[in-house]
Amino acid sequence: MAGRFAPRPAPAAVPAGTPRRAPAPERVRTWVPDGPLDLGLVLGPLRRGPGDPTFRALPDGSVWRASLTPAGPGTLRVARRAGEVLGQAWGPGADWLLERLPEMLGAADDPSAFVPRHKLLALTRHRRPGLRLTRTGLVLESLIPSILEQKVTTGEAYRAWRLLVRKYGEPAPGPAPERMSVMPAPRTWALIPSWEWHRAGVDDKRASTILRAVRVAARLEEAVGMPPAAARARWERVPGIGPWTSAETVQRTHGAPDAVTVGDLHLPGIVGWALAGDRYADDSVMLELLEPYAGQRHRAARLILLSGRVPERRAPRMPYGDIGRL
Repeated sequence: MAGRFAPRPAPAAVPAGTPRRAPAPERVRTWVPDGPLDLGLVLGPLRRGPGDPTFRALPDGSVWRASLTPAGPGTLRVARRAGEVLGQAWGPGADWLLERLPEMLGAADDPSAFVPRHKLLALTRHRRPGLRLTRTGLVLESLIPSILEQKVTTGEAYRAWRLLVRKYGEPAPGPAPERMSVMPAPRTWALIPSWEWHRAGVDDKRASTILRAVRVAARLEEAVGMPPAAARARWERVPGIGPWTSAETVQRTHGAPDAVTVGDLHLPGIVGWALAGDRYADDSVMLELLEPYAGQRHRAARLILLSGRVPERRAPRMPYGDIGRL
């Protein structure tokens, strides 16, 4: 809304004759998946709302991502071309992104390990053969937006992520679509003033959790080399990070097929309704219903969400609270 934020200073004029920075060279890789692959289904969980500055899906079917890798910022474009996938990358992190392109597109996932025991899941898997679980290998880019989503509506969380990344991130390298940005580095997150968190609608509890996390960013990122359970245990040592947040993170960083989310406001009722007609199921009932899928419970939950079988809403939506207006 106009007037809510202080105007940004005008960019300094570039003196005449100053050489322009050369555009980042493009890196290219092609990869042939060993089965059906739906880019939207695989990469969709990495998108944090329709205005996510780090993610863009274009009408031509390509998907763009801007990431802060261990080698630096990078932009990745992924597109299907006949039976192969074309990856193009720019920036210091280009080679890192292309090296891990297959894992990001589910090469390390094994969809055949899932055995449907309900007709609904069997039908959904048949209709969505291109579903694979992504593995990004990047912790903070999934952890921070998951913290922002704690105890608020997704709209509030998406808005906060969008505002903070656009203001404190840096432009995505290469010919990225307009207004794409790389998320801020840990030190930049740590230096965001308290009033800017407030303006973005982030309360002190979530902001403090993010600040604690970025102070030990290196230790948290190390967990990508651990099994999912060990990685979650390390992340949960940070006060403010609990099972809900660690599950949402490990699903993306590790492609963990069994990391079902507990503590969610809607998921237990959706799973309960789909598998047992119980719209009032809680976490314990959800876990009991998903027990036949032990080892694949997250995949089962994703298939349920993709099935479209959700109970009709009977309660009012969670109120939208914008503390930035206070």
